[in-house]
Order: sequence, then C-alpha cells, then structure tokens
Amino acid sequence: MDIPTPDAPAPAGNAALAARDLRHVWHPCTQMHDHESIPLLPIVRGEGAWLVDAEGHRYLDGISSWWTNLFGHANPRLAAALADQAQRLEHVIFAGFTHEPAIALAEELVRITPPGLSRVFFADNGSAAIEVALKMSFHYWLNRGHGEKTRFIALTGSYHGETLGALSVSDVALYRKTYAPLLLTPILAPAPDAYQGEPGESPAAVAARRLGELRGLLERHAHETCAVIVEPLVQCAGGMRMYHPDYLAGLRRLCDEFEVHFIADEIAVGFGRTGTMFACEQARVAPDFMCLSKGLTGGTLPLSAVLTTEDVYAAFYAEYSAGKAFLHSHSYTGNPLACRVALETLAIFRDEPVLERNRTLAAHLAARLAPLRDHPHVADVRQTGMIAAIELVADRRTRTPWPAAERRGMLVYLHGLRHGAVLRPLGNVVYFMPPYVVDTGEIDHLVDVAMAGIEVAVARRVRRFQ
Repeated sequence: MDIPTPDAPAPAGNAALAARDLRHVWHPCTQMHDHESIPLLPIVRGEGAWLVDAEGHRYLDGISSWWTNLFGHANPRLAAALADQAQRLEHVIFAGFTHEPAIALAEELVRITPPGLSRVFFADNGSAAIEVALKMSFHYWLNRGHGEKTRFIALTGSYHGETLGALSVSDVALYRKTYAPLLLTPILAPAPDAYQGEPGESPAAVAARRLGELRGLLERHAHETCAVIVEPLVQCAGGMRMYHPDYLAGLRRLCDEFEVHFIADEIAVGFGRTGTMFACEQARVAPDFMCLSKGLTGGTLPLSAVLTTEDVYAAFYAEYSAGKAFLHSHSYTGNPLACRVALETLAIFRDEPVLERNRTLAAHLAARLAPLRDHPHVADVRQTGMIAAIELVADRRTRTPWPAAERRGMLVYLHGLRHGAVLRPLGNVVYFMPPYVVDTGEIDHLVDVAMAGIEVAVARRVRRFQ
C-alpha cells in the first residue's frame, strides 16, 4: 500500500478522502452512522478564519474549530515559533527536568492572570486540567487533615470535559445517564442562567437569588465539600448559558466564608472570549484554581495549565513523602513545542490591540443579530464578548421547545456547509464563536448564512430527518 508523503499531490477530492477516513477513523461525539447521509468534510488547509476542503471549497470557521483557534489557521507567527522550537528541543520528561519555554510560559501566565495565582501545573488538554484541579483540591484538604472533604459542588447544566473526573462535575443528562455507574455524585447548585430567570427579573437579580440557594447548600455540605467549580460568565457546552458577574463575586465570598475552594474553568472563556483577558476579571475576583486550555496555544497544539496559590502549593511541599506530593503526571506535560507556541500566542495579545478590536467586532455582531430578537421562533439572543447565541424554540411567547430540537440545529449546520460557513449548533442553540481575525464582512457572512439556515430549519418538518 502506498502511503502519501507530505509532498504528494492531494487526493482527487472530498469523496475519496472521506471514504478512506470511514474505513478506519472513529470521530469524537459522533454517531458514525450519520455519515452515511451527512457529508464528512476533508480539510486540507486553513487560511486565516477560513478552512479549505480537498476540492477547494472554502468554509468560514464560525466556531474557531471547537473554540481553540484565536488568530486564524496557519498563523505565520505561531508557525514560525513552532518551527524554530522544533529545531531546538521537541520534548523532554518534565519530572526532574525543565526548559526555557515552560519557565517563560509559567512566568507570563502568572503575570497576566488575577493576583494570587502564582503556581502553574501543566497538563495536556482541558479535561486533564479539570482532573488536576479536582485532585489537587481534594489532596490539599487531605494534607491539611480534612479527609472528610470528598465532594464537589457544580452548577446545573454544567460541562467540564469528558474524562471520568470531569464528567463527575458535569450535568449533561446524556453523559450522566450513560456513565453514571463510573462517576462521582456532585452536589448541584442551580445555575444563575439569566435565560431561566423569572419574567422581568434582571440578570443581577437572578445571580443574587442563586447565590442565596448556593449559601443554603454550603450551610449543609461545606464540611464535606472540597470546591465549587464553575465556568465563569458562560456555560458554553451547556447551551451558551450566560450570567451576571455578580455571581462570581458572591461565589468568592461564600467560598472564603465556608472554607471551600473556588475552581474557575476558563478553558473555553479565557483568552479574550468574554471581552476581558479572563472572565473572572469582570467580577474582580481571583479563584483558588484557574484551568486554561483551548486558546492557550491559539489552536495549534494541545496544552493546558492549572494555576493555583502559594497556600495550595505549600500544602504539598515537604521532605520526601509520597503521600504529600501531588500524584499526577502526563508523558507530554510541559511539552516544549506547545509551550513555545503558547508564548507566541500570548505575545500576540501583548503586541496587538486584540481586546480592543474584539470589542469592535462584538458590537458589530450584536447589531447584526438584533433583528432576530423579534423572530417568532427565537426566544433569546444573548452575547458576552465574542460569544453570541440564538435560542430557537417552537413558540417564542411560551418558549416551548421543539421535540428533537437537535434535528433543527442539524438543518442549520447543513445549510451552513452548503453556503460556506461552519456553524455547529448545540441542540436548539445556534452560536457564534469565531476567530479574532475575522472582519466585519466575514461576520456578516456568518450571520446571513445563520439567518437563512434558521428559516430553513423552522420551515422543514423534523420527521424527514429522523
């Protein structure tokens, strides 16, 4: 069998590549049977905010390739940094060894994150970062003589990843139903989701009410609770649910009062997505653990980091003791290639007016989406920075959802592909999370395609696609 080399000519087209893929590749979060009727798109290159398939068709990446790509595909600065590092050091064990890219990256992360986060633990991806934070919080309390603290509080509708520990603090019905025998049981606090507020209730009032309910949970369970874990401001995979910064400020106060940790999962919302470098900044709070990934390397290589405090670090610092040392490692922890690219990603933030430009783009996106607020099948249009979402429903007045709502989202997705846009809805929620290199014309294209796709979705009968 001939194995294609990097210099070999591209295959004949999309169908040929897709057929080869379907013989052996198993894709994530995918019912593979669907690809008997839904096209599998072979992407051969990226150009800024665009992806190009084997036949030359172009697709505007409206979701930043699962929320990772900040500065465009094949970004020359990131590619140059990666190539330079690859000629120096590609990898070395990170236990007992170190290297300049990891040191410099840790220093830069401490500099730009909220005050008090002074220690950096590297891992490989977002789910691994959550595992690190959960284990570190539990082990902290164990080392401090509080082994009775074994549980975690999470928000309803939360999602923190798909490893078993991360799923244990997630509230996605499908995952919990399937893997329930393998999971820890979290204590669920009602999410401060503004969309779920009472009629006329402001987002700040929803946050205050939910903080009162969280206080009640902590009064009953603080003695057995290690930490409260939240995605600050936006519960992304849970349907782009958004809430007021007051909730984070109140959460910080409650965690201090009841002596439990505050874990901020900024994996999706960090690095400028919400309008500030980190979402926690909008509440002027610092968590005990901050989990970072996705945009950390600009979408180039897998890497994650967990930042924590000197107090947490000190609980593990002792003369040799396997019981006190933190027991977690990955073969590729602190990989030099990933760390170097992450440094270059942060350098782009430092060298260019990224956040200022994002505010202009976000305002343009908001203006383009505003007409949808009166659509008979749109219950909500919400936005936090460079994240915007449209809640599709059968009836706007009653917010009645469609049965098999995910089928409506699939119609929007397929319409997008046919018209040069990658829009991957979350059930009945159509959302936008584009790379920061988009221009206003490209935002217009995304919105125009989405609006037309919504009209297709509400006009077609779901049963045709069941």
